[in-house]
Amino acid sequence: MVEIKLRCFLLALVQAQSESQQPKIQLRLAGNKRKHYEGRLEVFYNNEWGTICDDDFSILAAQVACRELGFLGAVSWSPSAKFGQGEGRIWLDNVHCTGREKSLAECPSNGFGVSDCRHSEDVGVICNQKRIPGHRFINTMNNNVETLEERVEEIRIRPISSHLKRIPVTEGYVEIKERGKWRQICDEEWTPLNNRVVCGMYGFPGEKNYNNKVYKSLSMRKKKNYWGFSVNCTGNEAHLSSCRLGKPLELKRNGTCGRGLPVVVSCVPGRAFAPSSSTGFRKAYRPEQPLVRLRGGSNIGEGRVEVLKNGVWGTVCDDNWNLRAATIVCRELGFGSAKEALTGAKLGQGMGPVHMNEVECSGFEKSLTDCYFNNDALGCSHEEDAAVRCNIPAMGFQKRIRLSGGRNPYEGRVEVLTEKNGSLVWGTVCSENWGMVEAMVVCRQLGLGFASYAFQETWYWAGDASADNVVMSGVRCSGTEMSLPQCLHHGKHISCPKGGGRFAAGVSCSDSAPDLVLNAQLVEHTTYLEDRPMYALQCALEENCLSSTAKKNDHSSYRRLLRFSSQIHNVGRSDFRPKLGYHAWTWHECHRHYHSMEVFTHYDLLSLNGTKVAEGHKASFCLEDTQCDEGIQKRYVCANFGEQGITVGCWDTYRHDIDCQWIDITDVKPGDYIFQVVINPNYDVAESDYSNNIMKCKCRYDGYRIWMYHCHTGELQKKNCVEVLPGQFKSH
Repeated sequence: MVEIKLRCFLLALVQAQSESQQPKIQLRLAGNKRKHYEGRLEVFYNNEWGTICDDDFSILAAQVACRELGFLGAVSWSPSAKFGQGEGRIWLDNVHCTGREKSLAECPSNGFGVSDCRHSEDVGVICNQKRIPGHRFINTMNNNVETLEERVEEIRIRPISSHLKRIPVTEGYVEIKERGKWRQICDEEWTPLNNRVVCGMYGFPGEKNYNNKVYKSLSMRKKKNYWGFSVNCTGNEAHLSSCRLGKPLELKRNGTCGRGLPVVVSCVPGRAFAPSSSTGFRKAYRPEQPLVRLRGGSNIGEGRVEVLKNGVWGTVCDDNWNLRAATIVCRELGFGSAKEALTGAKLGQGMGPVHMNEVECSGFEKSLTDCYFNNDALGCSHEEDAAVRCNIPAMGFQKRIRLSGGRNPYEGRVEVLTEKNGSLVWGTVCSENWGMVEAMVVCRQLGLGFASYAFQETWYWAGDASADNVVMSGVRCSGTEMSLPQCLHHGKHISCPKGGGRFAAGVSCSDSAPDLVLNAQLVEHTTYLEDRPMYALQCALEENCLSSTAKKNDHSSYRRLLRFSSQIHNVGRSDFRPKLGYHAWTWHECHRHYHSMEVFTHYDLLSLNGTKVAEGHKASFCLEDTQCDEGIQKRYVCANFGEQGITVGCWDTYRHDIDCQWIDITDVKPGDYIFQVVINPNYDVAESDYSNNIMKCKCRYDGYRIWMYHCHTGELQKKNCVEVLPGQFKSH
């Protein structure tokens, strides 16, 4: 027994000596990174930062590096300087790890500084974004290796008691959790730039001054527990983990430091999150027209980045896209700093031009359009559209709603928490007029992505019996709301004739959705007039594709038709499928085909004040992939009663010469009008963006000819003009 203990002691002694002989290093993630947990892997050794060569590097080495950086592990690694070429020494080459090492310094290699590589071979890693509990939170980037053992878990803004009920929390003490204990930060060397970074992390675009007397008074009465370091930020960091760790602080015997005050921040919320004394958060946020917008995101504060230039919305190419540029976008739109700078059209592909490429920001610009960028986007396609996910304030919306009875967390009966007789109770939502737009708001509030279905009956989901009573009715949403209570509803005066229970509202959510966009230029270029005899329009008459006066005409009379082609693209992230399955499709004997959606598009001719003067509609008798982008296979073909839909990256074309692809303008007088097409007008199928489902053109009709010009989808576009005569077809 004594011999075994002696062996264990000697083994531990040898191991301790071995660890003490290991060179002390520090790691950081640098370069053109888009997230704080990825980047070029750099090593601080011998008072100098350097890189690591990708020769023999493996996922096992990446695991060791990520854990050393405080993350749970590695997701992947990247060779060939994916995150940009570093500078200085290449410290490590031919690194071989088993994956069990505590530090990259323990892995066998050629030795520090022994390498035959160039910086074009610098290795990068992508770590698991979750951190190891108890590991340091702030990088020791002041090159002081003596601070490597600091352990910081998380950061919070702790409000004083008089501010506890304020949502969101915008002001309070900045505290750091170290080894399980919350500690305050001494305000010595703390700057407004540090405030800017902290506020950005918590979803606020700016910071402001606060009443120092209140906090000074509180500080004198309460015992302080300071963290032992200062923090130095430049102000353009997206995350406090990118700031430098300052020098260790010398605390006085009474526990005070410097001026003796803990750090306090006061943040300015964006307009969408700013409380109003009169309406609170009931009124939905209606954004003003900015030069930058986000599209295709399921949650507020995320989406594909689009910029307005010369009246045309376009996208941003992801070349050099990083957290700094993404943060400018987030702050410009009233959010905090960026959580992620997404590339590769991860939030859907846009349409139109690519306005910006190789964007470079300092981090202090007021708008993305103030950053340096390359106008030349040659080689950039919409497969490279940049996107962002921004930090937003914690509003607590998710705590006041839940889905109950579903087969998985993404579906169920909608139950909301509301106040009744002075206490909070759970209840259901009346399903009368419940639709896809309302379901979208629920899924957004829960952070579950997009709605895929809206249910007006939920008898097959056995929800919480104690929550059967209806507590919200008359819900009508615009789609911009962050939570269901922000939608119009009856308030305390509940009116639900069907009652709750089996008729309570329900939803099914999904992390992706399709997005249909009409090709406006094709409509403009294919418009023409045709005078067609009634005897050739009997099927169209049967399907209500003509105006009501056509029923009084004899077979020898003519109808004047405004014809055009429509090309509908799916630029979303999932396929567009009809709401109904095969069994519910409607057979139309005259045309001898099935309608999977009775109303797929609305065609309207409006007066300049918006009054309808003529209208038409198109049923989706054939939703299919007419053509697709290169490399994408067609999945949907209507022939032989096949599956209907539009694949992501494909488009469905309705040619000008098929039935009902027109508006009957026989009774329309000469004048100036607005031509409008609306896709999926009843919101029967969920989409990531309904705002681009509307296309409008200006048109002039003189009784013989029609001019179609200034066609645009959703927003203003450049003006063009096309003149066509009856019987003519304008080729393109």
